[in-house]
Amino acid sequence: MFEKKGPQKRFGKKFSKAPCPVKEGEEHEVSVEAIGRKGDGIARIENFVIFVPGAKAGDKVRVRITGVKGTFATAEMVA
Repeated sequence: MFEKKGPQKRFGKKFSKAPCPVKEGEEHEVSVEAIGRKGDGIARIENFVIFVPGAKAGDKVRVRITGVKGTFATAEMVA
């Protein structure tokens, strides 16, 4: 009936099955680019979205990855 052809599209963007660049428990230095609709800071590592609660746009922070989902990860700021 329906056939899938080519990479998946969601909201006009193509998503690939590239390996995730982060793992739970790792620490990274990131720059927060924007604020999400729930107020979390949004950073990226190799174009992979990281949500950082409490961070503000323009902040450079060290974070610990607390969870990894299919297309994004969550993190907490490290003192």
